Amino acid sequence: MLVEMKVAGIMLDPVSNMPIIILRDLAEKDTLPIWIGVVEASSIAMQLEKIKIPRPLTHDLLKNILEQLQVSVLKIEVTDLRDNTFFALIHLETPAGVMAIDSRPSDAIALALRTESPIFVDDKVLEKSRRMEKESGFSSENKDKWREILENLRPEDFGKYKQ
Repeated sequence: MLVEMKVAGIMLDPVSNMPIIILRDLAEKDTLPIWIGVVEASSIAMQLEKIKIPRPLTHDLLKNILEQLQVSVLKIEVTDLRDNTFFALIHLETPAGVMAIDSRPSDAIALALRTESPIFVDDKVLEKSRRMEKESGFSSENKDKWREILENLRPEDFGKYKQ
């Protein structure tokens, strides 16, 4: 089953300083952190902050190409979590029909934000993420701290992402 989610924000992992995109379901019950690259985090943050730039960056370019080809993004879907790696699909409506394109979740999310397309996560991904958290080497103190941070996130908790 697919769970519709939205981008709750971006934060930095206090241990690794890697960006984490936080997805939250519409009922605000489930939260999914996905560690992403700095470039993708910057692209997502720019879109979240509605920063306009004079020339298109990669995700803007992709959106422009799709529009010119009369292709629309129906949805993006985070489909799997294997070996600490998330997988996603971009579902497209093309003149030739519907197709799904393999993508990194960060790129799919950056495109979804630009096209105002819905973001879905397979519930088995949420379950794998929870199971991975339980099986990880984090101390229970760290797990409780992360769980508390993620469960209590509010929009005002997210500052501007430094680029």
